[in-house]
Amino acid sequence: MTRFRSALIVEDHPLFGEALGLTLQSFIGIQTTRVVGQLSAALEALGEGRPDVILLDLHLPDVTGMEGLIRLVQAAEGVPLVVVSSLAEPRVIAAALAAGARGFIPKHAGRESFAAAFAALEAGGIFTPEGYGPGTGEAPGEGETIARLKTLTRQQALILQLICAGKPNKVIAWELSVAETTVKAHVTAIMRKLGVTSRTQAVLMAGGANFAQLLE
Repeated sequence: MTRFRSALIVEDHPLFGEALGLTLQSFIGIQTTRVVGQLSAALEALGEGRPDVILLDLHLPDVTGMEGLIRLVQAAEGVPLVVVSSLAEPRVIAAALAAGARGFIPKHAGRESFAAAFAALEAGGIFTPEGYGPGTGEAPGEGETIARLKTLTRQQALILQLICAGKPNKVIAWELSVAETTVKAHVTAIMRKLGVTSRTQAVLMAGGANFAQLLE
């Protein structure tokens, strides 16, 4: 019997999310599952109570690239997260693990892969698909980029997202209901953590975690 009793499934395809929940209940032994279709809903769900495990689809309607994974790992505060995605390219897997995922299961995988993944989690390990090894497909510097992005706080990650959307400090301050000086302080901290000297460089580094560039 698994020690994981509850699971949060973050999947924007309702039928797959429902099927995944049934698989976890009938094949893994998880008692309760909750399916949400957006990162915002997942963050809200974590505020209502922490599940024992999170399963995340990387492709969500309200977030780009690895940013959602990084923010969810930060918000989950130690809850193991497993990526379940059709984007099973080696570079995507490497980036997901660097961002804090405890496992990566391709969507086309069978139940045996889910069983192996949860066995690895039970043992405190990390699960990767067959044929994937450390460093496989990772571009030079990509792991370091993800590692630097992981150091951002939740507020800093949100501000970086708004910067990437082209919004100036004044607008960011208004949207977040904080003082503009607070935003400026966060921007300075963001650039220091990312090792850059301008907002443009920060945007380019954040863009390095996007799907399109990961799959090139």
